[in-house]
Amino acid sequence: MKKLFGTDGVRGTANVHPMTPEMALRIGAAVGRQFRRDHSSVHRVVIGKDTRLSGYMFENALTAGLTSTGMNVLLLGPVPTPAVGLLTRSMRADLGVMISASHNPAQDNGIKFFGPDGFKLSDSVEAEIEALIESGVEPAEANEIGRAKRIDDGRYRYIERVKSSFPRRMRLDGLKVVIDCANGAAHRVAPETLWELGATVIPLGVSPNGLNINDGCGSTQPQAAAEMVVAHGADVGICLDGDADRVILIDERGKVGDGDQFMAMMAARWAEEGRLKGNALVTTVMSNLGLEHFLKARGVRLERTAVGDRYVVERMREGDFNLGGEQSGHIVMTDYATTGDGLMAGLQFLAEMVRSGKPASELLHQFDPVPQLLKNVRFETGQTPLEAAVVKEAITQAEAELSDGGRLLIRKSGTEPLVRVMAEHEDAALMQRAVDTVVAAVENAVGG
Repeated sequence: MKKLFGTDGVRGTANVHPMTPEMALRIGAAVGRQFRRDHSSVHRVVIGKDTRLSGYMFENALTAGLTSTGMNVLLLGPVPTPAVGLLTRSMRADLGVMISASHNPAQDNGIKFFGPDGFKLSDSVEAEIEALIESGVEPAEANEIGRAKRIDDGRYRYIERVKSSFPRRMRLDGLKVVIDCANGAAHRVAPETLWELGATVIPLGVSPNGLNINDGCGSTQPQAAAEMVVAHGADVGICLDGDADRVILIDERGKVGDGDQFMAMMAARWAEEGRLKGNALVTTVMSNLGLEHFLKARGVRLERTAVGDRYVVERMREGDFNLGGEQSGHIVMTDYATTGDGLMAGLQFLAEMVRSGKPASELLHQFDPVPQLLKNVRFETGQTPLEAAVVKEAITQAEAELSDGGRLLIRKSGTEPLVRVMAEHEDAALMQRAVDTVVAAVENAVGG
Protein backbone atom coordinates (compact mmCIF):
# COMPACT_ATOMS: atom_id res chain seq x y z
CA MET A 1 0.00 0.00 0.00
CA LYS A 2 1.30 3.45 -0.94
CA LYS A 3 2.27 5.76 1.91
CA LEU A 4 3.91 8.72 0.18
CA PHE A 5 1.81 9.21 -2.95
CA GLY A 6 -1.77 10.48 -2.76
CA THR A 7 -4.41 10.80 -5.46
CA ASP A 8 -2.17 13.12 -7.47
CA GLY A 9 1.49 12.65 -6.65
CA VAL A 10 3.17 13.74 -3.42
CA ARG A 11 1.74 16.82 -1.73
CA GLY A 12 2.00 18.73 1.55
CA THR A 13 3.21 21.87 3.28
CA ALA A 14 6.61 23.06 2.04
CA ASN A 15 9.49 22.23 4.40
CA VAL A 16 7.29 19.81 6.34
CA HIS A 17 7.53 16.06 5.70
CA PRO A 18 7.10 14.77 3.06
CA MET A 19 7.58 18.02 1.15
CA THR A 20 11.15 18.72 2.21
CA PRO A 21 14.15 19.26 -0.07
CA GLU A 22 15.78 16.14 1.40
CA MET A 23 12.78 14.02 0.46
CA ALA A 24 12.58 15.67 -2.98
CA LEU A 25 16.20 14.69 -3.60
CA ARG A 26 15.43 11.08 -2.61
CA ILE A 27 12.32 11.06 -4.79
CA GLY A 28 14.33 12.41 -7.71
CA ALA A 29 16.98 9.71 -7.31
CA ALA A 30 14.30 7.00 -7.04
CA VAL A 31 12.37 8.02 -10.15
CA GLY A 32 15.65 8.50 -11.98
CA ARG A 33 16.62 4.91 -11.19
CA GLN A 34 13.10 3.69 -12.02
CA PHE A 35 13.12 5.24 -15.48
CA ARG A 36 16.79 4.78 -16.34
CA ARG A 37 16.85 1.03 -16.77
CA ASP A 38 20.05 0.81 -18.83
CA HIS A 39 23.18 2.76 -19.68
CA SER A 40 23.07 2.32 -23.45
CA SER A 41 21.33 5.55 -24.41
CA VAL A 42 20.67 9.12 -23.32
CA HIS A 43 17.90 9.47 -20.74
CA ARG A 44 16.09 12.73 -20.12
CA VAL A 45 13.40 14.20 -17.89
CA VAL A 46 11.47 17.45 -18.25
CA ILE A 47 10.57 19.47 -15.15
CA GLY A 48 7.90 22.18 -15.01
CA LYS A 49 6.57 24.13 -12.04
CA ASP A 50 3.97 26.67 -11.05
CA THR A 51 4.74 30.02 -9.41
CA ARG A 52 5.12 29.04 -5.73
CA LEU A 53 8.16 30.37 -3.89
CA SER A 54 9.11 26.83 -2.84
CA GLY A 55 9.17 25.72 -6.47
CA TYR A 56 12.78 26.87 -6.83
CA MET A 57 13.83 24.77 -3.83
CA PHE A 58 12.13 21.61 -5.07
CA GLU A 59 13.31 22.14 -8.64
CA ASN A 60 16.93 22.20 -7.45
CA ALA A 61 16.49 19.20 -5.14
CA LEU A 62 14.78 17.08 -7.79
CA THR A 63 17.41 18.05 -10.34
CA ALA A 64 20.18 16.93 -7.97
CA GLY A 65 18.49 13.59 -7.35
CA LEU A 66 17.75 12.94 -11.01
CA THR A 67 21.19 13.88 -12.31
CA SER A 68 22.81 11.74 -9.60
CA THR A 69 21.32 8.69 -11.33
CA GLY A 70 22.39 9.77 -14.80
CA MET A 71 19.22 11.51 -16.00
CA ASN A 72 19.59 14.65 -18.11
CA VAL A 73 17.18 17.31 -16.86
CA LEU A 74 15.39 19.84 -19.07
CA LEU A 75 13.98 22.71 -16.99
CA LEU A 76 10.84 24.31 -18.45
CA GLY A 77 10.23 26.91 -15.75
CA PRO A 78 6.62 27.97 -14.98
CA VAL A 79 4.25 26.11 -17.33
CA PRO A 80 0.83 24.47 -16.87
CA THR A 81 0.66 20.83 -15.80
CA PRO A 82 -0.72 19.72 -19.21
CA ALA A 83 2.29 21.32 -20.87
CA VAL A 84 4.54 18.90 -18.98
CA GLY A 85 2.49 15.93 -20.20
CA LEU A 86 2.67 17.28 -23.76
CA LEU A 87 6.39 18.08 -23.75
CA THR A 88 7.36 14.81 -22.07
CA ARG A 89 6.03 12.98 -25.09
CA SER A 90 6.99 15.60 -27.67
CA MET A 91 10.62 15.80 -26.50
CA ARG A 92 10.92 12.00 -26.26
CA ALA A 93 11.67 12.23 -22.55
CA ASP A 94 11.63 9.20 -20.26
CA LEU A 95 9.82 11.09 -17.52
CA GLY A 96 7.96 14.34 -16.84
CA VAL A 97 7.77 16.10 -13.47
CA MET A 98 5.42 18.91 -12.43
CA ILE A 99 6.10 20.79 -9.21
CA SER A 100 2.74 22.10 -8.06
CA ALA A 101 0.06 21.78 -5.40
CA SER A 102 -2.63 22.70 -7.95
CA HIS A 103 -5.45 24.62 -6.22
CA ASN A 104 -3.86 24.52 -2.74
CA PRO A 105 -2.54 27.69 -1.04
CA ALA A 106 0.99 28.97 -1.59
CA GLN A 107 2.53 27.31 1.48
CA ASP A 108 1.78 23.89 0.00
CA ASN A 109 3.55 22.20 -2.87
CA GLY A 110 3.54 18.86 -4.63
CA ILE A 111 5.32 16.67 -7.16
CA LYS A 112 3.46 14.92 -10.00
CA PHE A 113 4.93 12.52 -12.53
CA PHE A 114 4.25 11.66 -16.16
CA GLY A 115 5.51 8.60 -17.99
CA PRO A 116 7.15 8.73 -21.45
CA ASP A 117 3.69 8.49 -23.04
CA GLY A 118 2.68 11.76 -21.37
CA PHE A 119 0.18 10.13 -19.00
CA LYS A 120 0.36 10.14 -15.20
CA LEU A 121 1.92 7.14 -13.51
CA SER A 122 -0.15 4.19 -12.35
CA ASP A 123 -0.55 3.15 -8.72
CA SER A 124 1.72 0.16 -9.31
CA VAL A 125 4.58 2.28 -10.67
CA GLU A 126 4.21 4.74 -7.79
CA ALA A 127 4.41 1.81 -5.37
CA GLU A 128 7.67 0.69 -7.02
CA ILE A 129 9.07 4.22 -6.67
CA GLU A 130 8.14 4.27 -2.98
CA ALA A 131 10.00 1.00 -2.50
CA LEU A 132 13.10 2.54 -4.10
CA ILE A 133 12.82 5.61 -1.86
CA GLU A 134 12.74 3.38 1.23
CA SER A 135 15.57 1.13 0.13
CA GLY A 136 17.75 3.84 -1.39
CA VAL A 137 19.43 3.79 -4.80
CA GLU A 138 22.99 3.53 -6.00
CA PRO A 139 24.17 6.77 -7.66
CA ALA A 140 25.62 6.74 -11.16
CA GLU A 141 29.34 6.55 -11.79
CA ALA A 142 31.07 9.94 -11.82
CA ASN A 143 31.37 9.95 -15.60
CA GLU A 144 27.66 9.11 -16.02
CA ILE A 145 26.17 11.95 -13.93
CA GLY A 146 23.45 13.77 -15.84
CA ARG A 147 23.33 17.38 -17.02
CA ALA A 148 20.71 20.10 -16.51
CA LYS A 149 19.59 22.61 -19.13
CA ARG A 150 17.03 25.40 -19.28
CA ILE A 151 14.45 25.19 -22.09
CA ASP A 152 13.24 28.68 -23.00
CA ASP A 153 10.52 27.94 -25.54
CA GLY A 154 8.40 25.42 -23.61
CA ARG A 155 5.49 27.79 -23.14
CA TYR A 156 5.43 28.71 -26.84
CA ARG A 157 5.33 25.06 -27.85
CA TYR A 158 2.41 24.60 -25.48
CA ILE A 159 0.54 27.64 -26.85
CA GLU A 160 0.77 26.27 -30.38
CA ARG A 161 -0.48 22.85 -29.24
CA VAL A 162 -3.44 24.38 -27.44
CA LYS A 163 -4.33 26.52 -30.46
CA SER A 164 -4.21 23.44 -32.69
CA SER A 165 -7.20 22.05 -30.74
CA PHE A 166 -9.26 25.11 -31.73
CA PRO A 167 -11.24 24.90 -35.01
CA ARG A 168 -9.14 26.01 -37.93
CA ARG A 169 -10.11 29.35 -39.46
CA MET A 170 -12.34 30.17 -36.46
CA ARG A 171 -11.53 33.38 -34.59
CA LEU A 172 -12.64 34.96 -31.33
CA ASP A 173 -13.10 38.46 -32.76
CA GLY A 174 -15.79 40.37 -30.90
CA LEU A 175 -15.67 38.18 -27.78
CA LYS A 176 -14.67 39.87 -24.54
CA VAL A 177 -13.12 37.30 -22.18
CA VAL A 178 -12.10 37.62 -18.52
CA ILE A 179 -9.26 35.15 -17.92
CA ASP A 180 -8.31 34.45 -14.30
CA CYS A 181 -4.94 32.69 -14.12
CA ALA A 182 -4.86 32.35 -10.29
CA ASN A 183 -1.40 34.00 -10.24
CA GLY A 184 -0.23 30.59 -11.32
CA ALA A 185 1.43 28.63 -14.09
CA ALA A 186 -0.75 29.96 -16.93
CA HIS A 187 -0.30 33.67 -16.14
CA ARG A 188 1.44 34.17 -19.49
CA VAL A 189 0.23 31.41 -21.78
CA ALA A 190 -3.52 31.85 -21.24
CA PRO A 191 -3.82 35.59 -22.04
CA GLU A 192 -1.39 35.22 -24.95
CA THR A 193 -3.36 32.34 -26.46
CA LEU A 194 -6.69 34.16 -26.25
CA TRP A 195 -5.18 37.34 -27.70
CA GLU A 196 -3.63 35.45 -30.60
CA LEU A 197 -7.05 33.98 -31.44
CA GLY A 198 -8.61 37.44 -31.58
CA ALA A 199 -10.39 37.82 -28.23
CA THR A 200 -10.49 41.01 -26.21
CA VAL A 201 -8.68 39.84 -23.09
CA ILE A 202 -9.33 41.11 -19.56
CA PRO A 203 -6.66 39.45 -17.39
CA LEU A 204 -6.87 38.68 -13.68
CA GLY A 205 -4.42 36.85 -11.44
CA VAL A 206 -1.45 37.44 -13.75
CA SER A 207 1.00 38.98 -11.25
CA PRO A 208 2.54 36.09 -9.30
CA ASN A 209 4.95 36.92 -6.50
CA GLY A 210 5.52 33.42 -5.16
CA LEU A 211 3.02 33.82 -2.32
CA ASN A 212 -0.28 34.81 -3.98
CA ILE A 213 -1.11 31.75 -6.06
CA ASN A 214 -4.82 30.85 -5.69
CA ASP A 215 -5.19 33.71 -3.21
CA GLY A 216 -8.64 35.23 -3.73
CA CYS A 217 -8.65 34.15 -7.36
CA GLY A 218 -8.69 31.12 -9.63
CA SER A 219 -11.12 28.26 -10.12
CA THR A 220 -11.69 27.66 -6.41
CA GLN A 221 -12.38 31.35 -5.69
CA PRO A 222 -14.07 32.69 -8.84
CA GLN A 223 -15.95 35.58 -7.19
CA ALA A 224 -13.45 38.26 -8.29
CA ALA A 225 -13.63 37.04 -11.88
CA ALA A 226 -17.43 36.98 -11.75
CA GLU A 227 -17.44 40.61 -10.61
CA MET A 228 -15.07 41.55 -13.44
CA VAL A 229 -17.28 39.85 -16.02
CA VAL A 230 -20.23 41.97 -14.95
CA ALA A 231 -18.22 45.18 -14.50
CA HIS A 232 -16.62 44.95 -17.97
CA GLY A 233 -19.69 43.59 -19.76
CA ALA A 234 -17.67 40.51 -20.78
CA ASP A 235 -19.18 37.59 -22.66
CA VAL A 236 -17.60 34.93 -20.46
CA GLY A 237 -15.11 34.33 -17.67
CA ILE A 238 -12.52 31.54 -17.64
CA CYS A 239 -10.99 30.67 -14.26
CA LEU A 240 -7.97 28.38 -14.08
CA ASP A 241 -6.32 26.95 -10.97
CA GLY A 242 -2.68 27.26 -9.94
CA ASP A 243 -1.34 24.70 -12.40
CA ALA A 244 -4.07 25.30 -15.04
CA ASP A 245 -5.27 21.73 -15.32
CA ARG A 246 -8.83 22.67 -14.35
CA VAL A 247 -11.31 25.34 -15.39
CA ILE A 248 -14.46 26.96 -14.03
CA LEU A 249 -16.58 29.03 -16.42
CA ILE A 250 -18.63 32.14 -15.65
CA ASP A 251 -21.51 33.34 -17.82
CA GLU A 252 -22.18 36.92 -18.93
CA ARG A 253 -24.38 37.51 -15.88
CA GLY A 254 -21.61 36.56 -13.46
CA LYS A 255 -23.06 33.16 -12.62
CA VAL A 256 -20.49 30.46 -11.93
CA GLY A 257 -20.89 27.15 -13.78
CA ASP A 258 -19.22 23.82 -13.05
CA GLY A 259 -17.57 20.95 -14.85
CA ASP A 260 -20.75 18.87 -15.02
CA GLN A 261 -22.56 21.43 -17.20
CA PHE A 262 -19.54 21.77 -19.47
CA MET A 263 -19.18 17.99 -19.83
CA ALA A 264 -22.90 17.70 -20.60
CA MET A 265 -22.50 20.22 -23.41
CA MET A 266 -19.41 18.54 -24.84
CA ALA A 267 -20.78 14.99 -24.60
CA ALA A 268 -24.06 15.93 -26.26
CA ARG A 269 -22.25 17.80 -29.03
CA TRP A 270 -19.71 15.09 -29.70
CA ALA A 271 -22.37 12.37 -29.60
CA GLU A 272 -24.39 14.32 -32.16
CA GLU A 273 -21.33 14.58 -34.39
CA GLY A 274 -20.39 10.91 -33.95
CA ARG A 275 -17.12 11.90 -32.23
CA LEU A 276 -17.83 10.50 -28.76
CA LYS A 277 -15.88 7.27 -28.52
CA GLY A 278 -17.78 4.41 -26.90
CA ASN A 279 -20.77 6.76 -26.69
CA ALA A 280 -19.79 7.39 -23.07
CA LEU A 281 -18.57 10.11 -20.75
CA VAL A 282 -16.19 9.19 -17.93
CA THR A 283 -16.50 11.15 -14.71
CA THR A 284 -16.19 10.61 -10.98
CA VAL A 285 -18.55 9.68 -8.18
CA MET A 286 -18.87 13.41 -7.39
CA SER A 287 -20.73 14.30 -10.59
CA ASN A 288 -24.38 15.23 -10.17
CA LEU A 289 -27.21 12.78 -10.78
CA GLY A 290 -28.72 15.38 -13.08
CA LEU A 291 -25.81 14.85 -15.48
CA GLU A 292 -26.49 11.13 -15.50
CA HIS A 293 -30.18 11.72 -16.28
CA PHE A 294 -29.29 14.24 -19.04
CA LEU A 295 -26.94 11.82 -20.77
CA LYS A 296 -29.27 8.84 -20.45
CA ALA A 297 -32.02 10.77 -22.24
CA ARG A 298 -29.62 11.19 -25.17
CA GLY A 299 -28.45 7.61 -25.23
CA VAL A 300 -25.04 8.41 -23.75
CA ARG A 301 -23.60 6.25 -20.98
CA LEU A 302 -21.99 7.70 -17.85
CA GLU A 303 -19.03 5.83 -16.37
CA ARG A 304 -17.99 6.77 -12.83
CA THR A 305 -14.55 6.43 -11.22
CA ALA A 306 -12.90 7.30 -7.93
CA VAL A 307 -12.16 11.00 -7.37
CA GLY A 308 -9.07 12.22 -9.18
CA ASP A 309 -8.49 13.05 -12.83
CA ARG A 310 -5.82 10.34 -13.08
CA TYR A 311 -8.49 7.69 -12.36
CA VAL A 312 -10.72 9.26 -15.00
CA VAL A 313 -7.86 9.06 -17.50
CA GLU A 314 -7.07 5.45 -16.56
CA ARG A 315 -10.69 4.44 -17.25
CA MET A 316 -10.69 6.41 -20.50
CA ARG A 317 -7.60 4.56 -21.68
CA GLU A 318 -8.97 1.18 -20.61
CA GLY A 319 -12.26 1.69 -22.47
CA ASP A 320 -10.87 3.77 -25.36
CA PHE A 321 -13.06 6.76 -24.43
CA ASN A 322 -12.07 10.29 -25.43
CA LEU A 323 -14.04 12.57 -23.10
CA GLY A 324 -14.05 12.70 -19.32
CA GLY A 325 -13.51 14.91 -16.33
CA GLU A 326 -14.61 16.06 -12.92
CA GLN A 327 -17.29 18.35 -11.56
CA SER A 328 -14.47 20.45 -10.07
CA GLY A 329 -13.32 21.43 -13.56
CA HIS A 330 -10.76 18.88 -14.71
CA ILE A 331 -11.72 18.25 -18.34
CA VAL A 332 -9.86 15.52 -20.21
CA MET A 333 -10.01 15.28 -24.00
CA THR A 334 -7.57 12.58 -25.04
CA ASP A 335 -7.90 13.51 -28.72
CA TYR A 336 -5.84 16.56 -27.76
CA ALA A 337 -4.12 16.04 -24.39
CA THR A 338 -3.02 13.39 -21.90
CA THR A 339 -4.43 15.06 -18.80
CA GLY A 340 -6.89 17.75 -17.72
CA ASP A 341 -6.25 21.04 -19.50
CA GLY A 342 -8.16 24.10 -18.28
CA LEU A 343 -7.12 26.43 -21.10
CA MET A 344 -7.88 23.88 -23.80
CA ALA A 345 -11.31 23.21 -22.29
CA GLY A 346 -11.96 26.95 -22.13
CA LEU A 347 -11.16 27.25 -25.83
CA GLN A 348 -13.60 24.45 -26.64
CA PHE A 349 -16.30 26.37 -24.79
CA LEU A 350 -15.50 29.56 -26.68
CA ALA A 351 -15.61 27.62 -29.95
CA GLU A 352 -19.11 26.40 -29.09
CA MET A 353 -20.17 29.98 -28.30
CA VAL A 354 -18.94 31.09 -31.73
CA ARG A 355 -20.39 28.08 -33.57
CA SER A 356 -23.81 28.18 -31.92
CA GLY A 357 -24.18 31.92 -31.44
CA LYS A 358 -25.55 31.15 -27.96
CA PRO A 359 -24.56 33.11 -24.85
CA ALA A 360 -22.53 31.48 -22.09
CA SER A 361 -25.58 31.45 -19.79
CA GLU A 362 -27.44 29.12 -22.15
CA LEU A 363 -24.49 26.81 -22.76
CA LEU A 364 -23.77 26.54 -19.03
CA HIS A 365 -27.29 25.35 -18.25
CA GLN A 366 -27.62 22.02 -20.01
CA PHE A 367 -29.63 20.37 -17.22
CA ASP A 368 -31.22 21.09 -13.84
CA PRO A 369 -28.93 19.56 -11.21
CA VAL A 370 -30.32 17.35 -8.48
CA PRO A 371 -29.81 19.25 -5.19
CA GLN A 372 -26.35 18.41 -3.87
CA LEU A 373 -24.71 19.26 -0.56
CA LEU A 374 -21.05 18.82 0.32
CA LYS A 375 -19.49 19.44 3.74
CA ASN A 376 -15.91 18.86 4.89
CA VAL A 377 -14.67 17.85 8.34
CA ARG A 378 -10.99 18.35 9.13
CA PHE A 379 -9.13 15.81 11.25
CA GLU A 380 -5.66 15.48 12.73
CA THR A 381 -2.90 13.31 11.29
CA GLY A 382 -3.19 9.78 12.62
CA GLN A 383 -6.92 9.92 13.24
CA THR A 384 -9.17 7.41 11.44
CA PRO A 385 -12.68 8.84 11.81
CA LEU A 386 -14.31 6.62 9.18
CA GLU A 387 -13.47 3.55 11.27
CA ALA A 388 -15.38 4.82 14.33
CA ALA A 389 -18.54 2.89 15.18
CA VAL A 390 -20.57 6.06 15.66
CA VAL A 391 -19.63 7.21 12.15
CA LYS A 392 -20.43 3.86 10.54
CA GLU A 393 -23.82 3.86 12.25
CA ALA A 394 -24.58 7.41 11.06
CA ILE A 395 -23.62 6.51 7.48
CA THR A 396 -25.91 3.47 7.51
CA GLN A 397 -28.77 5.61 8.79
CA ALA A 398 -28.20 8.34 6.18
CA GLU A 399 -27.92 5.85 3.31
CA ALA A 400 -31.25 4.30 4.30
CA GLU A 401 -32.95 7.72 4.33
CA LEU A 402 -31.57 8.66 0.90
CA SER A 403 -32.01 5.27 -0.77
CA ASP A 404 -35.13 6.36 -2.69
CA GLY A 405 -33.94 8.70 -5.43
CA GLY A 406 -30.71 9.92 -3.91
CA ARG A 407 -27.21 8.92 -2.90
CA LEU A 408 -24.59 9.47 -0.21
CA LEU A 409 -20.85 9.65 -0.75
CA ILE A 410 -18.32 9.65 2.11
CA ARG A 411 -14.60 9.79 1.36
CA LYS A 412 -11.29 11.00 2.68
CA SER A 413 -9.61 13.67 0.59
CA GLY A 414 -6.51 12.49 -1.19
CA THR A 415 -4.80 15.89 -0.88
CA GLU A 416 -5.87 17.27 2.53
CA PRO A 417 -6.75 15.83 5.99
CA LEU A 418 -10.49 16.12 5.33
CA VAL A 419 -13.49 13.82 5.36
CA ARG A 420 -15.86 14.87 2.59
CA VAL A 421 -19.57 14.20 3.13
CA MET A 422 -21.73 14.61 0.02
CA ALA A 423 -25.39 13.81 -0.59
CA GLU A 424 -27.89 14.28 -3.41
CA HIS A 425 -31.67 14.14 -3.26
CA GLU A 426 -34.67 16.00 -4.68
CA ASP A 427 -35.84 16.56 -1.11
CA ALA A 428 -33.39 19.24 0.08
CA ALA A 429 -34.47 18.98 3.73
CA LEU A 430 -33.91 15.23 3.75
CA MET A 431 -30.52 15.70 2.11
CA GLN A 432 -29.50 18.34 4.66
CA ARG A 433 -30.49 16.10 7.55
CA ALA A 434 -28.54 13.15 6.19
CA VAL A 435 -25.36 15.20 5.69
CA ASP A 436 -25.63 16.87 9.09
CA THR A 437 -26.08 13.48 10.77
CA VAL A 438 -22.86 12.13 9.28
CA VAL A 439 -20.92 15.37 9.80
CA ALA A 440 -21.90 15.46 13.48
CA ALA A 441 -20.76 11.85 13.91
CA VAL A 442 -17.40 12.53 12.25
CA GLU A 443 -16.87 15.68 14.35
CA ASN A 444 -17.64 13.64 17.45
CA ALA A 445 -15.12 10.98 16.37
CA VAL A 446 -12.33 13.53 15.84
CA GLY A 447 -13.08 15.47 18.98
CA GLY A 448 -14.94 18.43 17.51
